[in-house]
Amino acid sequence: MRNFIFLLFSVLLCYSSRAQKMEIPPKTHPDASQWKDLFTPDLKNALYPEGVWTYENGILTASKDEAIWTKQEYASFILDLEFKTDHGTNSGIILHCSDINNWIPNSVEVQIADDFAEEWAKAPASWHCGAIFGHLAPAKSLVKKPGEWNRMTITCKDRMIWVMLNGELITEMNMDLWTDARK
Repeated sequence: MRNFIFLLFSVLLCYSSRAQKMEIPPKTHPDASQWKDLFTPDLKNALYPEGVWTYENGILTASKDEAIWTKQEYASFILDLEFKTDHGTNSGIILHCSDINNWIPNSVEVQIADDFAEEWAKAPASWHCGAIFGHLAPAKSLVKKPGEWNRMTITCKDRMIWVMLNGELITEMNMDLWTDARK
């Protein structure tokens, strides 16, 4: 069974924006300098197991393999973040989740992975960094080597999802074309 490691990396910036400011499809990473953080420093607007997640100096960190969820629901949004992978990282950003207790069949996951690790390099392309996990491979692998900062922007507008990694649009998903979670 696949070992899920969620957000076991540092997030430097994590923002949301109003849908009317979206460039569709996105051509560059947005200027997020005036955006608010997705999570407050005290994490009072998040749901997570006690003692697992910390948010200090703009960096979100987990001490073990557990998810963190926003209390607020988002439909059309931009999520802009920076992350580092470690050797063998397997993580993800969960979108459009309708049941956090049974999220795997009830959500979309944008994969964050160390594509340089042998186990992920040999995995299907739909398991690589920037993929819609298990369903849609990124156009190319752009994740940097472990320990280097990456920038990812996920844009969700209505039934569309775009993933930009390190300056290039690598994944585009029209959810209307995906009507079965098993495909």
